[in-house]
Amino acid sequence: MAGKGSCPLITIQPSRGLIDEKFQITVKNLLPGQAVTLHSLTQSEDSDFWEAFGHYVSDGKGTVKVAEDVSLGGSYDGLEPMGLLWSMKPAPGSRPGLRFRKKDVCTPVVVRIAVYTGHIGDGFTEASALARAVTERSYMAPGVRRTDIRQSGLRGTLFVPPGPGPFPAVLDLWGAGGLVEYRSALLASHGYVSLALDYYSTQVMEKSPDNNPSLEYEYFEAAFTILQDHPQVASDRVALLASSYGTSVALRMAVYSAVMHPRCVVCISGSHVQPVKKSISNIYVEMKTNLHKVPYDENNYMIMKSLLLPIPTDPNKKVDVGRIKCPLLLIFGEDDHGWPTVESAEDMEKMMEAAGNRHLLTTLSYPGAGHLIEPPYSPHAYASKIIVVQIELKVTMLWGGETKLHSHAQEDSWQKILAFLDQHLYRSPGTSSHL
Repeated sequence: MAGKGSCPLITIQPSRGLIDEKFQITVKNLLPGQAVTLHSLTQSEDSDFWEAFGHYVSDGKGTVKVAEDVSLGGSYDGLEPMGLLWSMKPAPGSRPGLRFRKKDVCTPVVVRIAVYTGHIGDGFTEASALARAVTERSYMAPGVRRTDIRQSGLRGTLFVPPGPGPFPAVLDLWGAGGLVEYRSALLASHGYVSLALDYYSTQVMEKSPDNNPSLEYEYFEAAFTILQDHPQVASDRVALLASSYGTSVALRMAVYSAVMHPRCVVCISGSHVQPVKKSISNIYVEMKTNLHKVPYDENNYMIMKSLLLPIPTDPNKKVDVGRIKCPLLLIFGEDDHGWPTVESAEDMEKMMEAAGNRHLLTTLSYPGAGHLIEPPYSPHAYASKIIVVQIELKVTMLWGGETKLHSHAQEDSWQKILAFLDQHLYRSPGTSSHL
């Protein structure tokens, strides 16, 4: 069914853009008041299909505008212009415990959008679509250059924006999971030289001492120095951005390193708790020793946050954040089950207040958000399978979060991360313009 004398038509504007850029989906030439379902579908690089759908009713002109009209149901509801991305879940029949992560940042995420008559919730592969369209969402903007870094014993990937520079720079640290590039690619797309650093994969940890500096201050200081010394980097404008366990590393380096003096630090879903007098690379020994203490929920999902609770009072078991001398942005979800981020943030604030540097701290707390706070419109994973080879751990980890609230937190926090970096890396004191 469609408007008299014409076929339904889907338009997506812009049809190509960055993953954090909003698009507008419009369906025209429907009947007035027609019930339709909009469906999105993409295939991950592991060949898994992810989908989302929303139920809409066309207006008096036979038009649906996703940016202006509410979804009456489906995988999301309400006025959600980007709901067809952030509410994506693995298609029925998929492997359990999946998490959507882009591996090849040089290629876009290809999303197919289709419109179907009526309000349906399944059978999309068998149903006949009224119209289809395709959009491509990228992490790496045109002109951004990607370079493998294999020097000074390091393993990482450098992303450089187009143009001569000099640019501010970001050292990007994820948790214990190897080399993750997509956030660094997106940062470079916004004007920052970014180095995605691998520091806990088997490729790094199994190198011989002759080829790899100890996984201590030297390793991260070498990465920081590579950024500072790059000919297109403004050497006095380098920041640290870290997630999960990477936060512990970033805080430790910002406080205790004699070499690393970041202009600012951004910490996402992390903690200051760690035995600071022990090796950074000793984290897996500590984990393996205490894994028997970690509880599981009714779905047999591991609740890792309990490993660091209660927050210790012994100063030797946590980073002395009272010694931080640069602005710190702390981001966490209040439903985080992966790491004790809420409790850690409260303790960090008390420590900084007592030390007189509380004015350097900005906190962003998100009710209903879980541990995996990603760039905008990334599908939310409440729990996912992880493998930590070093301690022979293979479990489904409970991350937490309610999809809609978590997704709103991702969008809001990313905009505030960019604003924070802009304020402290691009602007000189007392100015409001770029270099």
